[in-house]
Amino acid sequence: MRTHYCGDVNASNIDQEVEVCGWVNKRRDHGGVIFIDLRDRNGLLQCVFDPDDADMFATAEEVRNEFVLRVKGLVRRRPEGTTNDELSTGEIEVLGRELEILNRADTPPIQIDDDDTHEELRLRYRYIDLRKPEMQNRIQMRAKVTHAMREFLEGENFLDIETPMLTKATPEGARDYLVPSRTHEGKFFALPQSPQLFKQLLMMSGMDRYYQIVRCFRDEDLRADRQPEFTQLDLEMSFVDESDVMATTEAMIRQIYKKVLDVDLPNPFPTMTYAEAIKRFGSDRPDLRCPLELVDVADVLTDVDFKVFSGPANDEHGRVAASRLPKGTELTRKEIDEYTKFVGIYGARGLAYIKVNDLSQGREGLQSPILKFMPDEAVNTIMERTGAENGDLVFFGADKAYVVNEALGALRVKLGHDRGLMQGDWKPLWVVDFPMFEWDENAKRWFAIHHPFTAPFEEHLEKLESDPHHCLSRAYDMVINGTEVGGGSIRIHREEVQQRVMRLLGIDEEEAQEKFGFLLNALKYGCPPHGGLAFGLDRLIMLMAGADSIREVMAFPKTQTAACLLTDAPSEVSAEQLRELSIKVRQPQKEEK
Repeated sequence: MRTHYCGDVNASNIDQEVEVCGWVNKRRDHGGVIFIDLRDRNGLLQCVFDPDDADMFATAEEVRNEFVLRVKGLVRRRPEGTTNDELSTGEIEVLGRELEILNRADTPPIQIDDDDTHEELRLRYRYIDLRKPEMQNRIQMRAKVTHAMREFLEGENFLDIETPMLTKATPEGARDYLVPSRTHEGKFFALPQSPQLFKQLLMMSGMDRYYQIVRCFRDEDLRADRQPEFTQLDLEMSFVDESDVMATTEAMIRQIYKKVLDVDLPNPFPTMTYAEAIKRFGSDRPDLRCPLELVDVADVLTDVDFKVFSGPANDEHGRVAASRLPKGTELTRKEIDEYTKFVGIYGARGLAYIKVNDLSQGREGLQSPILKFMPDEAVNTIMERTGAENGDLVFFGADKAYVVNEALGALRVKLGHDRGLMQGDWKPLWVVDFPMFEWDENAKRWFAIHHPFTAPFEEHLEKLESDPHHCLSRAYDMVINGTEVGGGSIRIHREEVQQRVMRLLGIDEEEAQEKFGFLLNALKYGCPPHGGLAFGLDRLIMLMAGADSIREVMAFPKTQTAACLLTDAPSEVSAEQLRELSIKVRQPQKEEK
């Protein structure tokens, strides 16, 4: 039905006859001449219809926005002064010779050129929302990224292998989405949160290098960068260590950025330990575009009379840190109050600060209600450590270490954006040497920070039982601009070590056999050393596209409540279907008023 896409017609086609199809972006009647901007996924093309052909002109008069048309016509140069440099087709137009209305359209509930449409409407009429050029570009970018991934990995001898969608529910993760079995009464499958165990089994099968662009499911509370169903690039490699996996995946990301965005990422990416990232930036996914850092000052505040500082300074689980904001004295009291409210989101009970007016005057050149609690030696040390200069503001965080890290870590990034301090466009980073475990005070047990199949360093094996808090894992995360885009590890490949880790996590031998018996048995039959990584594809493309949410780079996302407004899912099912599955729905009791 067409010879060209609308956006592909250009000056090289002048004096040629073309046929194009698309949607009406806009129709304009200029006193006897009708202009129709026709739109498809490749761009916009101006078509012109004059009254010489009465029938065709009458058809053009019927056309309205979002009608679907086929146009046949002659490509000609636009008259002088009417070109549009913002369009790839801006030098030319098509003089219509044939016009066919392929389908009419009611007035759309959302407008293609309206950027302020409420998200609920956008998701309900997603098929119209996706017609927007911005959405078309993002979905096309997604296709280019996945193509570049496949091209790279297949060039590196990876095999594309599918793993099951119906599998076994496993602990140590988010909630599973459960699927009842009709043929096994009272039993359930789970949709996979990741193909983790299957890809390890593939390494035990001798497949050597595996990858898959795979759908995963997690029944968890949603945020801007999370969805109940999401896509990840999953890969695994045999006979490798951390450097092999990191080098391979880093090369892939560099190639993708070059091909899709024409951006040269650094080679190699910088590497930072988890401990250093937390100490300097308060986060294990620091945004290196922001130059602000955290500095520990607890050691000079242990004896001050100010318990807000001395309490955390003397607590082994506490932290007192400072962060210097250049030219921070320019902030108004109202702005400081807003930042105080901001850190409160992360549990901070306040935001102490010192204004540095004139360092040459010593204490007299500083301004803060907390100065009276600090001896001169402590104040001088803090000014020296933070590198404070005249006109700066020094913020403080004092609380449990995790509260200080989250609050000041988020504040530094917000200040970086608000104060125009961000440097560079793309700052990738590897974060390595994560702790293996974290202690949950409420549950009174250890949890795996990554997952239970991550290997500890060989020299830390003896700490599994004696000192799990200081046991480090062979895990690594790729971070770009403060967003974790991928994470992985070297896996446990010896059954004895896997059993020890499970015991530490409170999984006894009977439970281990029930839930992971297939993996533990497989480890007995010649498992190679192996490791891998998974990239959050939606998150990576969100970052590359400059979008604010992964919903903006997914064709048909769910809402914040995990619902699909387009299809009205989830929905009720018939009683007959429930009987086949041996399920009875018990409605929650309603309180009587």
